[in-house]
Amino acid sequence: MLKKTIAFALFMSLTFSSFAHEGMWIPALLSSLNSDDMAASGLRLSAEDIYSVNQSSLKDAIVHFGGGCTAEVISDQGLILTNYHCGYGQVQSHSSVEKDYLTDGFWAKDRSAELMNPGLTATFIVRIEDVTSQILAGMEEAMESNAKKKIIYENSKRLESEFSVDGLEASVRAFFYGNEYYMIISRTYRDVRLVGAPPSSIGKFGGDTDNWVWPRHTGDFSLFRIYADASNLPAEPNEANVPYSPERHLQISLEGLEEGDFTMVYGFPGRTEQYLTSDAVDFVINTANPLFIKMRETSLGIIDAAMAKDDKVRIQYAAKQSSISNAYKKWIGQNFGLKSYKALDKKRALEKEFQRWAESDEDHEQNYGHLLANLTEANKAVEPYKLARGLFIDYVYYGPELIRFANRFDELVENYAKMKESGELTDVIEGLRSQTENFFKDYDLPTDKAVFNALTNIYLDEMPQGLQSDFFLLEFQSKYKGSIPYLSDKIYGGSIFSSKEKALAFLDTYSDKKAKTLDKDPVWLLMKSIYRNYRNEIAPNFSQGMNRYDDLMATYVMAQKEMLPEKKFWADANSTLRLTYGKLEGSSPRDAVHYLPFTTLEGVMEKYQPGHPDFDLPQRLIDLYEQKDYGLYADSSGHLPVCFTGSNHTTGGNSGSPALDAEGRLIGLNFDRSWESTMSDIMFDPDLCRNIMVDIRYVLFIIDKYAGAGHIIGELDIVTDVGETQLD
Repeated sequence: MLKKTIAFALFMSLTFSSFAHEGMWIPALLSSLNSDDMAASGLRLSAEDIYSVNQSSLKDAIVHFGGGCTAEVISDQGLILTNYHCGYGQVQSHSSVEKDYLTDGFWAKDRSAELMNPGLTATFIVRIEDVTSQILAGMEEAMESNAKKKIIYENSKRLESEFSVDGLEASVRAFFYGNEYYMIISRTYRDVRLVGAPPSSIGKFGGDTDNWVWPRHTGDFSLFRIYADASNLPAEPNEANVPYSPERHLQISLEGLEEGDFTMVYGFPGRTEQYLTSDAVDFVINTANPLFIKMRETSLGIIDAAMAKDDKVRIQYAAKQSSISNAYKKWIGQNFGLKSYKALDKKRALEKEFQRWAESDEDHEQNYGHLLANLTEANKAVEPYKLARGLFIDYVYYGPELIRFANRFDELVENYAKMKESGELTDVIEGLRSQTENFFKDYDLPTDKAVFNALTNIYLDEMPQGLQSDFFLLEFQSKYKGSIPYLSDKIYGGSIFSSKEKALAFLDTYSDKKAKTLDKDPVWLLMKSIYRNYRNEIAPNFSQGMNRYDDLMATYVMAQKEMLPEKKFWADANSTLRLTYGKLEGSSPRDAVHYLPFTTLEGVMEKYQPGHPDFDLPQRLIDLYEQKDYGLYADSSGHLPVCFTGSNHTTGGNSGSPALDAEGRLIGLNFDRSWESTMSDIMFDPDLCRNIMVDIRYVLFIIDKYAGAGHIIGELDIVTDVGETQLD
């Protein structure tokens, strides 16, 4: 018994020590959770300064940008700053061979030159409320899972409806696998215009080669402006709108930090899975990641080659290639980190101690004795559907584009009679005409056909038995002789969706009779079969299996809190507003390797390779370097800072998040993690995991000295060691 006690005490001490600076904390709970820890780490703000519903606070300057990134308000005229890669799709959409903003950069000379971006949004959090008791009201322990979920759903919808008033939007979100619920009340602006972006040779310097790698030398930033109506409220994009007047905008510091100084990142992290059991982590490392790495690697080989041969294709596929490549390289790094950190061994050690704890007490044994075994069983049952779902997503949304393009016409075909009767038909057809024009603007048929041939082969080989669509089981085998090239020739040679002219002609004369011609269109038949199979077979079984697994995980997380009462638990990221804190520091990820926490413009020049797609540079930047014309943006030793690393726990969605100092002033912009750090979505190691940030001084240098956009600098509240200054 004594040995067990000593072993458990040692395990807990190791557990607690490994969680230094770990976590993505709900800002509304800072005062009760860890404001003392943050103060001890160097923070000089109160919890109320960071998050408040009674007064202006830092949260009012944090923006959910486009639903997938973070931005921050940096002027009293609605100017917002985010990553270049977050605004990359907008820069690409405004680019052409004649106006190549990807190569040349874009800087609006005045408000009239700022570019509208239909569909782009900027969302502010108004408040966050704990609604756990309201959501669980009426629930009894003896109820079946479906009955409980119905109560949760109904209570959530009632609360969301009650608080979605006066232009506000309310959303109830589950935390800790449904042990807690919070209502997020927000306001979304829909007129967000492009103000400035550096050329890709700065904003994406290092390209795929340096992605997820330290040392980094990337000026990963872009500028947008939020517009509102005359009452400062959201409005559809309109020339009559005026710049948004924010409740709070961030001050910008030129002081810089030293190694060991406090840093925090405030934003909207996408998703983490820190509580996964060892079986689920094993599936990620040894099954899911290798498969999807293979798929992305295959399509990238085709797309990269096509982009290198043709400038038109380079512009058309720039944003798509970046999206495919980002996750591809991340998964490689994630596997490397998880294996190096021996994540499976650590998960199994935790589960071993948990089982010992569960069996040490009669009540624990009754409640938790079979919990891990049940989780293993539930995970095994859902794995085929996880794999099938992942294959569908990667094939349809990141693979051959013609399939999802055809899907855009599905609503028209299925609801034609209703639309005609209601008078919606004309608008729907016009909308599809516009979508068709936009689709083919950024589409290259030979490239897509090559991707189709390569990925369809993997898709067919890897789809779990019994989960393949009818098209591939039947028609593909009979009509197309089981030949992917033969099917491909028919699709890309004869489908109405394979050219803009055919698709538009189809819409011009659309009728019930015309719709019947789709019964012979190979893309249409393939699309309908794949989507139908996903909706009817894969998605329901995936949801059912994950509901079972998540119900057990809710108990597992609750039991861990009971087992480790001194530990501060944080809820997995779920795209809600969070704050993470750490310090500016380097790392030693491998034997004999030590990384400093800073990079400078000297490092940019060391990597410079004329004509290289990842490491070329504009002559203007080279000239400024040779002249050492850094203005006020050099550090005390005369070097121009470019990027720095910290031990802040970040993930996808934190792209564009402000890096803040102990006073809450903007010092940088989060944009990446080191390659081995991508494991932090599942396990965080404070000695290994580092987030990567572009130094705000480099951002301002590019805007001011490189681009000559002094009118943008003039909007900002810039603080130096002698106080506030407006820079010309």
